[in-house]
Amino acid sequence: MRMADIVRPEINDYVLAHSSPADDLLRDLAAETVAVFPQAAGMQITHDEGQLLTMLVRLTGASYAVEVGVFTGYSSICIARGLPKDGRLLALDVSEEYTAVARRYWARAAVDELIELRLGPAVDSLRQLPAESEIDFAFLDADKSEYPEYYAELVPRLRPGGLLVLDNVLRDGNVLNPVRDSDVVVSRLNAAIVADARVESVMLPVRDGVTLVRKLG
Repeated sequence: MRMADIVRPEINDYVLAHSSPADDLLRDLAAETVAVFPQAAGMQITHDEGQLLTMLVRLTGASYAVEVGVFTGYSSICIARGLPKDGRLLALDVSEEYTAVARRYWARAAVDELIELRLGPAVDSLRQLPAESEIDFAFLDADKSEYPEYYAELVPRLRPGGLLVLDNVLRDGNVLNPVRDSDVVVSRLNAAIVADARVESVMLPVRDGVTLVRKLG
């Protein structure tokens, strides 16, 4: 879920102006999401975050990616565009309504053949995956109360050198003095990640905070 950005709006505008621009397809998807789901549109990632995802997938040489939290598919397209032609993205979500929009745009972006959508509780879907370390890249942007469970299932399944990206780790700055349950959960997970000997991590003040977690070994 998108929360208020930590960086000043004019700085965010400057960042967007000095990043590769979104194409017509992504602009159309963003506009349709706002028009059709105005109350939920804040869950969509921003274009600079999407550009970051595409670049990270390419830089890691990922061929198998997992996404937890699809919404209308913006982040899925960005991840899939970074994959090779024989790559695959497992996309996990609970909403048929939101992902119906995603499916249309995946087809329009010609990445639909790379993406497998599984509807249902993401924790259950993750637990059904092989226990072997085979995931190259994972993106987490779903129910914050479930972040620790997602993390617990994803990290063992990352290959050595694999990358996990977590969104909304600053919670509008509320991780400094968390009160709401979701903020407390994320704050505790942030601390647990730093102490996790299996990984190395860096938290970035991108929008509402993004943490990059790299599996060691």
